[in-house]
Amino acid sequence: MRKIWISIAVVLGATIIGLVGIFAYPKVMDMLNGEEKQATDNEKNTAKAESKKADKAGDDREKVSGHVTSEELKAYQEKGLNPFGEKVQLNALTDEDYREYIHGMSHQKVVAEKKWGFYEIHPERIEWLLQGLNEDNQLNSAEQYEDILKRWKNEDFSQVDKDHNTIWNLQGGTVGKATGILEQAEEQAYIEKQE
Repeated sequence: MRKIWISIAVVLGATIIGLVGIFAYPKVMDMLNGEEKQATDNEKNTAKAESKKADKAGDDREKVSGHVTSEELKAYQEKGLNPFGEKVQLNALTDEDYREYIHGMSHQKVVAEKKWGFYEIHPERIEWLLQGLNEDNQLNSAEQYEDILKRWKNEDFSQVDKDHNTIWNLQGGTVGKATGILEQAEEQAYIEKQE
């Protein structure tokens, strides 16, 4: 008799657990799907925030034309601005500054779905950034910046798309990965469009 009661208890317990599982399963799945949707929404919101931040950074700096002349660079210097038209000086450059400047310059040479920010590549800008690497600026990625800038100083843009993506990754990029290098005519058209 005792075995019968144990068997009945086991069957009854298994039935109850099964019924709870059947009714709880849809609720658990809805909850998990909600978390996945929230994660996707968070990723979209992050991309929008990055876009707004990039747009804001562009609005905060002095208007930089697509084609930068030596006279314009001299005018920046007379106003106490760096070659990018901003107040940041050599001894105060941060990783964020290097990333913004290199990233913005790379845009004239790369194919990318989205591009935020633009600085024309100019020898004075490259030289200025290289000089900044000699300052005690406590940079985390100085070697990467130096590799890119030295190549560009020697007019080697054969891997500018990879250079762009190196910086883009350091910035936590999610939109606008470079997928190639512009042809010379495409590059010229891009620069003229920025003027």
